[in-house]
Amino acid sequence: MAHFLMIAPAPVIEVGDRLRLDIKFVEGMQLQQAHWPSRITCLLRKGAPSIPFGRDYDRSELPFDLLLLDQNEVLEDRHLAGADLIYAGADDFRCLDLVNHLKPGQKLVYVIEYTQETRLQILNMDRDRGALGRLKGRLWLMQQERKRRRAFRAATGLQSNGYPAHELYSPLCRDHLFYLDGRMTDDLFATEADMAARDAHRASGGPLRLVYSGRLEPMKGAQDLVPVARRLHERRVDFTLDIFGTGSLENEIATAIKGMPDPHRVRMHGAVDFETELVPFTRQHADVFLGCHRQSDPSCTYIEAMGCGVAVASYDNRMWQGLNGDAKAGWGVPLGDVRALADRIAEVAQDPASITRCGRNGLAFSKAHGFRPEFKRRMEHLARIAGIDLLPTAP
Repeated sequence: MAHFLMIAPAPVIEVGDRLRLDIKFVEGMQLQQAHWPSRITCLLRKGAPSIPFGRDYDRSELPFDLLLLDQNEVLEDRHLAGADLIYAGADDFRCLDLVNHLKPGQKLVYVIEYTQETRLQILNMDRDRGALGRLKGRLWLMQQERKRRRAFRAATGLQSNGYPAHELYSPLCRDHLFYLDGRMTDDLFATEADMAARDAHRASGGPLRLVYSGRLEPMKGAQDLVPVARRLHERRVDFTLDIFGTGSLENEIATAIKGMPDPHRVRMHGAVDFETELVPFTRQHADVFLGCHRQSDPSCTYIEAMGCGVAVASYDNRMWQGLNGDAKAGWGVPLGDVRALADRIAEVAQDPASITRCGRNGLAFSKAHGFRPEFKRRMEHLARIAGIDLLPTAP
């Protein structure tokens, strides 16, 4: 049986003799463990300040073994001892030296999400860094990128989340897999009744219902939400915008909403549960997802919104270009062009048929890349590399 060591980015907090973990992480690990023929060991780093959707667990409750490291503790040979397959995130620079610790017979598979371009975009949007800080940051990122590329060339396999990472890094590894991460399961996808109700709302002349969900951070373009709304008001578009999420821009956005000519059109909801609140709301009370991402990270928000049956209007970052090229689920405008994004939405508001078409296209694509089919492909890839068969309970 192949001993599986996973080095994960999930947060963990020690609370006495118990461990606080993200509930979704534990559920995901339970699913992975149910399909792997030997007990999985998961390595996590301490140091998380809080876990918003967390729960306290006894170690005995967990169906997998847990190894905890200090936040900046260096990985050593002893941490990898006995592992036949090592699965690690290459966005974490602390994992890029793993290839130097491999013993004969050990296989290493990396998973990657961000590209160097995205890392630089995030750095440039950091409001707390001055010019010198950005320069030092760019030099450090260049150094880490060289290590990352060397690691991929030496690794046994690579799994790339999203179009940009796959296009950039897959040529570096002989055994690579493309996937789209998301949380949509069969019970969460929009129904035909949801789609018909949305069409009826548009046909009745109701307001165009926009929705945004995600972190309220510069890298997600949250600073552009209210400017888009202001421009829609200037264009005399009848609309509403519901914003879900929290982050460093939360107070700034709330203040900007109060200064709008029609502040009642934009509503902030904070952080809500994905399955019981966000998905039902989006399925029943939204027409178009507003994507203001100013960089190309493989945000699962796109494919999750599409799974709710809504069309997408977004900046044409590299992720959305690739995704929409395949899914035909919405519209794109030049990166960071607030006016162009609002004007495109204003045009869409006059074309209910295009909203229906893009919404249905997106729903079909999201179903094809839902959580279970993508999870199965990833697990089968790991099992093939490890030279084992998954348990027959695999979906």
